[in-house]
Amino acid sequence: MQFHIETMTCGGCARGVTKAIHSVDPTAEVQADPPSHRVEVKTEAPRAALVAALTEAGFAPS
Repeated sequence: MQFHIETMTCGGCARGVTKAIHSVDPTAEVQADPPSHRVEVKTEAPRAALVAALTEAGFAPS
């Protein structure tokens, strides 16, 4: 699944996004690209759970 996260602008942000996703699914594969604000996630976790974790971490997807 893909997310667009406007507030993800640097490597530190990408690490925060990855940490938030891994809090829901530690085995998720995460590819974050700060310049395009896109995150690609391979996971079995429900999208709503990932959105909630990202929002709580300050990286609400749009």
